[in-house]
Amino acid sequence: MYAILETGGKQYRVSEGDVITVEKIPGEAGDAVEFDKVLLLSEDGEVKVGSPYIDGAKISGEIVETGKGKKVIVFKYKSKKDYRRKQGHRQPFTAVEITSLTGKPVAKKAKAEEANVEEKQDAHEEAKVNMNMKKEELIAAANEQGIEVDPKATKAEIIEMIENASK
Repeated sequence: MYAILETGGKQYRVSEGDVITVEKIPGEAGDAVEFDKVLLLSEDGEVKVGSPYIDGAKISGEIVETGKGKKVIVFKYKSKKDYRRKQGHRQPFTAVEITSLTGKPVAKKAKAEEANVEEKQDAHEEAKVNMNMKKEELIAAANEQGIEVDPKATKAEIIEMIENASK
């Protein structure tokens, strides 16, 4: 199982037990950290990609250390002009050990969503059939199902009576 998270303007591929060096985040060694900007989550060969982030997915970690990186020297120089500027920079960082990757199950959620979509489509098609029928056809269909309908009722009222009776 692995995930891709975003923090500090950069993306990292992580799995449980990894230690990553990220841009400085608040906290001290031993503090718990949660990353909720999860771009991708892979579990048992199933891959879920966010748009841009996955809802409900979190990556938990623990701060191992904070510090500064190696010194980078910035040296500006112009020949024959007696212009020299030397400046150093040490970027602060935080080392985080990933303790857990959590997200909604990819396969189970997808199957449940497909089933819900199919049920909604079936119900929607039945409603379309009723809406397209003429008033006389609706009354006849209701009588076939054993539903008593007032012939003076409007088409919308007849459809509502049929739907209520079918529930």
